[in-house]
Amino acid sequence: MTTLTEATPGTAREPRSHADSMAVASFVLGLLGTLVLNLVLGPSALILATLALTRGTTRRGRALLGLTLGAADLILLATLATTDGTVSWHIGG
Repeated sequence: MTTLTEATPGTAREPRSHADSMAVASFVLGLLGTLVLNLVLGPSALILATLALTRGTTRRGRALLGLTLGAADLILLATLATTDGTVSWHIGG
């Protein structure tokens, strides 16, 4: 008979694996956001990194990189919007 205090195998690691996945996703979204769709991908990276850090991810470095890249995406967006009047990359004149 199972009591409420006993944990079933695999349930203790499940929230942490979700947090690890969020950390990796925040890094990937932050990296992609520096190239395209920084208005959408930057905040997404910030949110996922924050959630991963609060849920105790073991991939703390990736979550911190995702947080940094998400902030860089928004800074890049603000810079592009003020200097060029656009929200996208362009090369050349």
